[in-house]
Amino acid sequence: MAQSVGIKDVARAAGVSVGTVSNVINRPESVASETRARVLSAIDRLGYVRSESARQLRAGRSRIMGLLVLDMGNPFFVDVARGAERAARDAGLGVMVCNSAQNAAEEADYLSLFAEQRVRGVLLTPADATGRNIAAFRRHGIPFVLVDRVAEGATECSVSVDDVAGGALAVRHLVDAGHRSLAYVSGPPGLNQVRDRRTGALNALAEAGLGPDALRELPTERLDVAAGRDAGARLLGLADRPTAVFCANDLLALGVLQALYAAGVTVPDDLAIVGYDDIEFAAAAAVPLTSVRQPAVTMGALAAELLLEETEYEAGERTGRGAHEHRRVVLQPELVVRRSSLAAR
Repeated sequence: MAQSVGIKDVARAAGVSVGTVSNVINRPESVASETRARVLSAIDRLGYVRSESARQLRAGRSRIMGLLVLDMGNPFFVDVARGAERAARDAGLGVMVCNSAQNAAEEADYLSLFAEQRVRGVLLTPADATGRNIAAFRRHGIPFVLVDRVAEGATECSVSVDDVAGGALAVRHLVDAGHRSLAYVSGPPGLNQVRDRRTGALNALAEAGLGPDALRELPTERLDVAAGRDAGARLLGLADRPTAVFCANDLLALGVLQALYAAGVTVPDDLAIVGYDDIEFAAAAAVPLTSVRQPAVTMGALAAELLLEETEYEAGERTGRGAHEHRRVVLQPELVVRRSSLAAR
């Protein structure tokens, strides 16, 4: 196995001291041009790569930001990561992206990894409904920002979308189209987003003078296309089938759409569908999908900026009104109407 090249090897090859090599790497303007050229030539010839982890340990500051999402198979979280990565890159940082796969145990493992790596901070969409993972991670003193979830206390920042308003937008649209019997394909009941979207749906029904029995809930264990297909099969098996379905995200909605198409049920004439997130695939579906749009890229960027602000205050790199103030940023969703919900009743 090949041995790694160290700074002493570079110094030996260039005929200079270790301190001179360090200056060329960290303060090149302090080294004479001829000496600097000789050291750079040795670095290139030997293939020396600086140990960033060692540098971080010495400086006590990491250049890595952690991002832990629920499901990297969901394009919504890909867009969140894109926004976070853009903001981090502008600040000279990198992003370590991890996927909890909606599993609390995997979330705990990744949070432990972030602590071991001494990351600058963490952007987190929680999978653990109990809050135990967050409580354990908080003991490490590493700043974190909640993404796609509202912080309940004043100990961290959060960036989210008003999911109650989003659920109301979806169901109000269906009620305005004449639907009086609806289904909600809801996903795991432990997720705040799922519960909030259901609350918004019930609020819209109440506004229209309809009771909660007008919304039949079909929970799923996951928020993916396969779970949507399963929910679609259950929907088809209902004796008194609703005329419209609201899904907690677009992947579920696309799965429902596949199940209906396979059974010969026409969308939207026989059954209207509304999803949530407005991922790229929503507009490209066989029947373009009406969806509640979340500004995912903006959400990721804002969360990263809040985390950077907090860590810079802690390090004394940013001055102003004093200590960092934790904030809860709540963005507003937008209904994007397409063919899947447009049939008149």
